[in-house]
Amino acid sequence: MRSKSNGLAGLTANPDNAFMRFTTTVLASGKTATGIPVPESVVEALDAGKRIPVVVTINGYSYRSSIVFYTGQFLIALSAENRAGAGVAAGDEIEVEVQLDDQPREVEVPADLAAALAQDADAAAAFAALSYSKKRAVVLSVESAKTDATRLRRIEKALTDLV
Repeated sequence: MRSKSNGLAGLTANPDNAFMRFTTTVLASGKTATGIPVPESVVEALDAGKRIPVVVTINGYSYRSSIVFYTGQFLIALSAENRAGAGVAAGDEIEVEVQLDDQPREVEVPADLAAALAQDADAAAAFAALSYSKKRAVVLSVESAKTDATRLRRIEKALTDLV
């Protein structure tokens, strides 16, 4: 896949698959939160609305995220897991490639949570209506439990919170 300059300083674009490449500095916010500032020209060139689903690649490491407008600028979240995967830290100057992500965002629901949802139609309907990130939060809460008892409590809490 060849890239070509799109006339924007420091940016390259691939017209066939809408990827943009730019250089920026990883922004620290609070104690551990980090983000990737995205030039407004990238957002305009992608022309995909206010919350843009993207695949982000840094140092050959890719992950799915979104470009959002937050605290007066466009940002991509950069979690500790993704920082470690890409080998970057707050304050590092990095080259970033973003590509529009048009694939459906599906959450793999663990079997025990799926079974509990199958027993509660209202909770199942509410779960199905959640956004990808909200579904992911529910699943991560269940999956991060260290004991079976905690896992069961978290499943029960999820069902209660959903209805």
